[in-house]
Amino acid sequence: MNRINKLFQLKKENILSVYFTAGFPKLEDTVSTLECLQANGVDLVEVGVPFSDPLADGVVIQNSSQQALKNGMSIRTLFKQLTDIRLQIHIPLVMMGYLNPVMQFGFENFCAECSRVGVDGMIIPDLPMADFLSEYKEIAERYGLEFIFLITPETSEERIREIDDHTNGFIYMVSSAAVTGVQNSFDSKVDYFNRINSMHLKNPRLIGFGISNKATRDMVNRYSSGAIIGSAFIKALNETHDVEKGVELLLKKLGE
Repeated sequence: MNRINKLFQLKKENILSVYFTAGFPKLEDTVSTLECLQANGVDLVEVGVPFSDPLADGVVIQNSSQQALKNGMSIRTLFKQLTDIRLQIHIPLVMMGYLNPVMQFGFENFCAECSRVGVDGMIIPDLPMADFLSEYKEIAERYGLEFIFLITPETSEERIREIDDHTNGFIYMVSSAAVTGVQNSFDSKVDYFNRINSMHLKNPRLIGFGISNKATRDMVNRYSSGAIIGSAFIKALNETHDVEKGVELLLKKLGE
């Protein structure tokens, strides 16, 4: 069984997923970041492939992506770094990247490399659902990869049900239609959260975008299987310039 599906089978609530940009703060930080996140109880990690034009991301992650590219990170370098990762990392790993660099690398080559190093799933936010179904779903499934789609408050019920019908793993619930970044409250999103829960989807949901403290994390945990943290971790790394201290600062802010 895919590690993502196993995680959600064994743990129904309070799942903590953390995103980091591969190659940030330093090029060689990828493995140590994964080790530190796992050691501190993180359940799932999104490994971000840096890209020069990350449309769904706010300025914090954009800047980390630019720095990672300056550091020399590339898809080929990232897979090289991850070659023996399953000797020490047992939690699920999801590769998060944009369509342009993945297509330049070759979609099937990308899936094959993900499978080789032990990646469990992938998120490509700018890949249209119709293209995924017609051209890429079969390839991803052949390599045992779960494909994760994002939904927002503006996503239609028809589209949400299509995603639920054609994917497994989990659905990434974006807290708002804005880009990633810190938010102080999700009180205005309760109707959205309740609407999605009332659809009784087969896939579990994780909520991301804007979760940065205990209050916001606790709230999304009440309406989903857990929280996805991105910008808050990159900010912690910016503040500490150290992976271990960054993880420690993040978990302190989240109330761990």
